[in-house]
Amino acid sequence: MDEVVISRAIVESYFKDLLGSMDVDVAIVGAGPSGMTAGYYLAMGGIRVAIFERRLSVGGGMWGGGMMFNRIVVQSEAKEILDELGISCKEYQEGYYTADAIEAASTLCSKAVKAGAKVFNLLSVEDVVIRQDDKITGLVLNWSAVSLADLHVDPLGVRAKLVIDATGHDAEVCRIVARKTGIRLEIRGEKSMWAEVGEREIVENTRLVCPGLLVAGMAVNAVFGSPRMGAIFGGMLLSGRKAAGLAMELLREG
Repeated sequence: MDEVVISRAIVESYFKDLLGSMDVDVAIVGAGPSGMTAGYYLAMGGIRVAIFERRLSVGGGMWGGGMMFNRIVVQSEAKEILDELGISCKEYQEGYYTADAIEAASTLCSKAVKAGAKVFNLLSVEDVVIRQDDKITGLVLNWSAVSLADLHVDPLGVRAKLVIDATGHDAEVCRIVARKTGIRLEIRGEKSMWAEVGEREIVENTRLVCPGLLVAGMAVNAVFGSPRMGAIFGGMLLSGRKAAGLAMELLREG
């Protein structure tokens, strides 16, 4: 084994993908259920999409199911997404299905990557790029390790026609926009658990929140002040699919 060949293979192949993802149609922040679902549908639609995840692992909180019981629940409306991805599920009672959290998370991630979405983990978003008419036109990225170590290392920027905030409960990109720009964007904060309302509103409120920025997944409920839902994941899958559809419509409109 030649250590230099191994190292060169890793560096060259990684940077080839990274360089190819510095100017994309859609940049998704967060590789949880909604972000990966959005990435899957965008890539399947021929859209150039990159997903940036600050953590080492992708899949968000889906891996742990409910309270580390690695099962998830989806409602009947979202079952067709599981079926499309080839994720096994069983009917628990009318309208509710259970799935293995490990199979669901790993399959979703695999399907998104195989569809053509480029996923970069251990990268954090420090800022957004704004151009005329207060439109979000890109992201400012740094290694997550730089942030964790509190090092003063300047970041790099990537360009995107659209950005999707799929960062979960923290709604990180929306909070950056609200804090650091002149764009008026109210972050109401996620409310206490009420699964029925939270599942409905996470889909209803998946939308464009300012020029160039869509919100999906639990970030939706954080922005619009809706309840959290717990270990039912159908709303997040449906939100990701809706965000992808909205993004494709906006790209067609130019």
